[in-house]
Amino acid sequence: MDQDNNDLKKKKRKRKDKSKEKKSTEKVVTNEEQKQKQQQQQKQQGNGSNPSKKKKRQESCPFGNYKNYYGYRISNDMDEDPRLKVLKKEWFQGKDCLDIGCNSGVMTIHIAKKFGCRSILGVDIDSSLIEVARWRLRNFVRTQTSAKPCEKKTGADGSEEQSLSLSNSSSAETKDLFQVVSFQKENFVQTRNLDENRYDTILCLSVTKWVHLNWGDDGLINLFSKIWRLLNPGGIFVMEPQPWKSYEKNRRVSETTAMNYRTIVLRPEHFQDILLDKIGFRTVEDLTSSLSGASKGFDRQILAFQK
Repeated sequence: MDQDNNDLKKKKRKRKDKSKEKKSTEKVVTNEEQKQKQQQQQKQQGNGSNPSKKKKRQESCPFGNYKNYYGYRISNDMDEDPRLKVLKKEWFQGKDCLDIGCNSGVMTIHIAKKFGCRSILGVDIDSSLIEVARWRLRNFVRTQTSAKPCEKKTGADGSEEQSLSLSNSSSAETKDLFQVVSFQKENFVQTRNLDENRYDTILCLSVTKWVHLNWGDDGLINLFSKIWRLLNPGGIFVMEPQPWKSYEKNRRVSETTAMNYRTIVLRPEHFQDILLDKIGFRTVEDLTSSLSGASKGFDRQILAFQK
């Protein structure tokens, strides 16, 4: 009887020991799993691949308002944006122009300088980009002034100032670049008022996709209609639409773009017919064949419509 009791006690001790061993093993496994998860999270953060951060980064540019856009677009071995080579001087020289979605103003400033616009206004939805554009304009004038003949004028404090003059070959006048180029923050699709200002040439370069994704088909038609109404008779509308595959890559930059992407009916290949048959433009010229030297991913179609 005593032997049986001893055996039972031994069995109970063994069960307790096994139970303790099992709990200890489970604790070690749990700790290892927690360590692995922590290491994985740290690795993701180190690689910049944290999903929440990636989403936040994408949503910071839902309108295509990239801070270094021209850094992607113009490589170091280029002396200027390749699109400038396909634009015609007569569309800008001595003309009033509008650049929709001007970003940091690089193209706007170079068009004014190269073609001698009477005026050119750059508008963008991003106020920080407009500030950069204004800074760029000041910097451009300063650097060009030091390299080219200048005229002297008396400043408000009585000191002599130097300013870069743009020669307008259509008249004997010369204009200060600050009088020719201006920038303002504006959501063109939703807030542009059809005031007394009219333009001879309007540019909309790599902007249609962002209007389309953010405001759908109705927003795109609204964009085209406003452009047509703001143009003088015989005016030129220069458009560089992004291809549909570009929409697919950017459809998830925000909840709005993801939703609109699913409901879009009009495709970029339809834009030409819409502008001619529905909006009312008379003619179109495809400038793409003359375009060369564009960076990879930016070799897009460029069309010029006449009102």
